[in-house]
Amino acid sequence: MKKLIALLFTIVCIFALAGCSNDDVFTEKTYSADKTDVESITVDVEDRELEIYASYDGKINIDYFDGEKEYLDISFSESKELTVKLIYNKNWTDYVGFKPSADYRKIKIGIPDNLLTSFSATTTNESISIGALSFTEYLSLKCEGGDVICERVNAGKSVSLKAKNGDITGSIIGGWDDFSISCKIKNGECNLPLNKENGEKKLIADCNNGDIKIEFLKTI
Repeated sequence: MKKLIALLFTIVCIFALAGCSNDDVFTEKTYSADKTDVESITVDVEDRELEIYASYDGKINIDYFDGEKEYLDISFSESKELTVKLIYNKNWTDYVGFKPSADYRKIKIGIPDNLLTSFSATTTNESISIGALSFTEYLSLKCEGGDVICERVNAGKSVSLKAKNGDITGSIIGGWDDFSISCKIKNGECNLPLNKENGEKKLIADCNNGDIKIEFLKTI
């Protein structure tokens, strides 16, 4: 029994030391793109809070922090899609310990209003918030372990919102009759019908362990 306790103590110490050595150096960075170059944006990250807002200078601006072991890969395709992806360059011991500071785990994305055909974002363990922005076709937001917050958003064809262990809240531009609605709710409350047909646009809301509370606004 004493040998077993000693072994367990040794393992705990190893993990504790690994956690203490999990220090990364983060550098503040900004990426900018001219509005005429981009038609769609796809964001695929983990453990990052996403704040999407209307750009003040007519450009696409991404403010973030890069570490030596976790950093953003921002690429631009011939189809005019801007892709933002989080890359990990870690050993297994680097995953033991504390997360980086919340300041380092926040990404701010500024977009000129009514510029993009589509915007898609996925994250985990943090929230996604988006301000008053319009997209000519699609808006898709997915979060596991955080809230999805939309304020006065508008999309020409469809809005898809998905959250797990978090709420879906906010407002969408348009009237009730403009949307066909499809909702899934588990362990929460929903102020929308689970199914509503006869709308030119689509609203899809899927929430597990949280509430759905979305209102429709006639004008921006």
